[in-house]
Amino acid sequence: MWIMTWNVWWRFGDWRARHEAILATLRSEQPDVCCLQEAWAVRGGEHQVELLARELGMHWAFSSSPMPGRWHDRIGDTTVDVGNAVLSRWPIGATAIGDLGGEGRTVLHARIDAPDGPVPVFTTHLDSPSDGSAARCAQVERLVPFVAGHRIPEHPPVLTGDFNAEPESDEMRRLGGHLTAPVVPGLVLVDAWRYHGRSDPGWTWDRRNPHVTCHATPNARIDYVLVGLQGPGRGSVEGVHLAGTVPHDGVWPSDHFAVVADLR
Repeated sequence: MWIMTWNVWWRFGDWRARHEAILATLRSEQPDVCCLQEAWAVRGGEHQVELLARELGMHWAFSSSPMPGRWHDRIGDTTVDVGNAVLSRWPIGATAIGDLGGEGRTVLHARIDAPDGPVPVFTTHLDSPSDGSAARCAQVERLVPFVAGHRIPEHPPVLTGDFNAEPESDEMRRLGGHLTAPVVPGLVLVDAWRYHGRSDPGWTWDRRNPHVTCHATPNARIDYVLVGLQGPGRGSVEGVHLAGTVPHDGVWPSDHFAVVADLR
């Protein structure tokens, strides 16, 4: 099972051209499950996730932010929602949404009814300020119990998203539960990139992307696929790579690169 996570940069920049570049990237990667952050939906109008699902022949789920005001202020349009989404090659049997607080952040759960059994998938987007580690730690304290509450025996949970935090940060160590005490006893989530096996740092926020160079922040790996550690068998990481790392017809699809993990 190929699982992809990608922050698709909402309606910023030339979003129509970027939408086509996003679609082209997804067609090239052909993930079985794709988790999106900063997906857009016009109230009563176009819906990015629905458009992608229709083009790719996938099922979908979407959860909008309960506090979109700061997003509206940035583009001057109050009719466009922003949120997390899941696209799936297989039916989505159940969904749930958890409130993480902060800047109106949520986590979306989708139970993927895959041919060999259900897979609990989660995607989220934590607070973004560079000095917001304490706020993100507080969100992790809400996030992990939500994941634990939707676990199933058949497959370890898969948690994806833009965590706005580097691997060594307090929030990521707390989230993983193996470098420090886990939030929920027994729930350990492993960063799929650790199975990469090469020297590539895996930067998903990369200054060679022109959408990033206008920011003062340095290169960083802030987007993740995390998999519950349940011993050998289902959920083991077979491979991992980045996607969306080149422009399509001269258009960079997002300010983030995507992470794609091959899970057994």
